Amino acid sequence: MADGDERVGAFWRELGLPGLIDVHTHFMPERVMAKVWAYFDSAGPLVGRAWPITYRFEEDERLAVLRGFGVRAFTSMIYPHKPGMAQWLNGWAADFASRTPDCLRTATFFPEDGAAQYVRAELADGARVFKAHVQVGGYDPADALLDPVWGALAEAGVPVVIHCGSGPAPGKHTGPEPIGRLLARHPQLRLIIAHMGMPEYADFLDLAQRYPGVYLDTTMSFTDFAERIAPFPRAERGRLMDLGERVLFGSDFPNIPYGYAHGLEVLAGLELGEDWLRGVCYGNAARLFGV
Repeated sequence: MADGDERVGAFWRELGLPGLIDVHTHFMPERVMAKVWAYFDSAGPLVGRAWPITYRFEEDERLAVLRGFGVRAFTSMIYPHKPGMAQWLNGWAADFASRTPDCLRTATFFPEDGAAQYVRAELADGARVFKAHVQVGGYDPADALLDPVWGALAEAGVPVVIHCGSGPAPGKHTGPEPIGRLLARHPQLRLIIAHMGMPEYADFLDLAQRYPGVYLDTTMSFTDFAERIAPFPRAERGRLMDLGERVLFGSDFPNIPYGYAHGLEVLAGLELGEDWLRGVCYGNAARLFGV
């Protein structure tokens, strides 16, 4: 276990919350998770520095730890890096959600023939959130193959957690410009910008102010680990308050190089008030997902 784990329960109880909702947690097929951890261990080019996995446990223990923290609902963020992978991941995630009732059923997609069909099938079967990883997938979110996918998701109103910022390392299609083009075509999309769009925080805050369906998750943002390479601009804290109902707590559990409590305590350190914290850590996601 990590330093500060015992403080997590006190954090939400002192706010008068029934627990936490974490919109950015990773549960994957065992062999996929092992490859992800091996990549972090090697400090690969998308990481670029030592990144110890704090909660490197078997799946059952990871679930027990998360529930022990008081997390009432969470996701199983999955993402393909090549064609033909998304449907297999979706099948695994559907099974995981069926045996894990506190998991918001998660699905994913890739720009490929048939993507619109399997996304519509996932929506019909009850997927509640999708994950897109522009950096790992290496694709343009405005790819024509994805246009009917985004259309179906916008029509259904189902949120998509999308890693599209250029942190921890830029990709060919990362940054705010591709997302701006996407939103111009599908302005009703509910996009949850992972990691607050790190390091292009201000640009993604601009998009959130322009489009009412854009949310931001706090995953790794404001932590000591992130601030060393991509500090959040102090001048933008006021906009965090203005957009308070569209900021959601995310952790990246279990793939974080520090204790879970740290990702919560840095939010309190922003000094934006307890009402803001209550919304970010529970209320906003509860409304969005009907928890």
